[in-house]
Amino acid sequence: MTTCKALVLNEPGSDRLKIENISIPKLQDDYALIKIKAAALNHRDQWIREGKYAKIKTPCVLGSDGCGIVEKIGDFALTHLEGKEIIINPNVEWGRDNRAQSASYGILGMPSDGTFSEYVTVPIDRVHRKPNHLTSAEAASLPLAGLTAYRALFTQGELKKGQNVLITGSGGGVAQFAILFAIAVGAKVWVTSSKKDSLDKAVKSGAQGGVNYKDEDWSKQLIEAASGFDLIVDGAGGKGWNEFFKLINFGGRIVQYGATAGNPEGINIQALFWKQITIQGSTMGSDDDFEKMVELVEKYKIKPTVDSIRPFKDIISGFDEMASGSQTGKIVFEF
Repeated sequence: MTTCKALVLNEPGSDRLKIENISIPKLQDDYALIKIKAAALNHRDQWIREGKYAKIKTPCVLGSDGCGIVEKIGDFALTHLEGKEIIINPNVEWGRDNRAQSASYGILGMPSDGTFSEYVTVPIDRVHRKPNHLTSAEAASLPLAGLTAYRALFTQGELKKGQNVLITGSGGGVAQFAILFAIAVGAKVWVTSSKKDSLDKAVKSGAQGGVNYKDEDWSKQLIEAASGFDLIVDGAGGKGWNEFFKLINFGGRIVQYGATAGNPEGINIQALFWKQITIQGSTMGSDDDFEKMVELVEKYKIKPTVDSIRPFKDIISGFDEMASGSQTGKIVFEF
C-alpha cells in the first residue's frame, strides 16, 4: 500500500475540506511512521478551515491530536518502539527555554501534515507512551488541550492544593482539562459557562460550583460563593474581563491562554497595582510541560471528557458541530 486516506484542506473555506487519497509519508532518519487509530478535533482546526489563523499554507492535512501505533522507526536503536501504542506531542520546535517558545515554533497539523490521516510521520521525540487507563479515543483527546491546560494551571498559574481557582468557559476543551487537573490536585474549583449542562457536568466532576456568565450579576454570585480566587484561568477575554479584578485575591494571578471574545476595553490599573496582581500569558506548553501533563494524567487516572466518537468518513460533520458550538467535550474520529 502506497496511499492512505486523509482530510486535506486545499484552501480556507467551509467547502474546501475533502477526504482524499494521499501518498503515505516517507520515513526519514529520527522519525517514526504512525498508523493513526484515533484523532481529535480542536478549535484550531476549525479556525484554519475558516481562514482565521495566521500564515495558513495549503494544501495541508489538519489535526494536532492523535493516538496510534508505531509502524516503523527510522532509527535502528529504537526499533523496540515498533508496535507500541502512543500519543503524539504536537509541539514543533518549542526550543530549550521553558519560559516561552522559540521564534520557529509551530503546531502539528499546518503547515506540517497532521493527524487527520491514516498515517503520519513525526520526529521520534514527539512519541510518548499512551497512558494505560485510557482508550485510544480518550488518549487522542489529550495532547493539545491537555498541554495548554497544564501550563496555564501549573507552570504559569502556580496552582497549589487548597487554593481557589476560577476556570471560565467550562464547555471548552482546554477548560475541561483544567477543571479535571485542578480538582485532581486538591484545588477548589469554580467555573463559568453559558450552558447549564456544562455547569452541571463540572459540578458532577467535583467543582464547587458555577455561574452563567450571561447573568448580569455573575461576578457578584462568584464573590458570594467563593470569597475570592487565588487564580483565574481564562481563554476568552472580552467585555467581562475587567470583572476579574473584583474576583482575584491580593497577590493573585490571572492566566490568559486565548481571546475568543476579543480584547477587553481598558484595564483597571489601580486594582492591578494595589492588589499586586500578576497577569500572565500562556500558549500551548513546553516539551517539559507535556511530559509532566502525561505524568499527572497517569497519576490521578484522569479521563478526558469525550462528546462523541465517529468514523473518520464523518469527520467534516465534526467540524460543523464545533462551528455551531453545540458540543461538550472532545470530538473524536476513529480510523
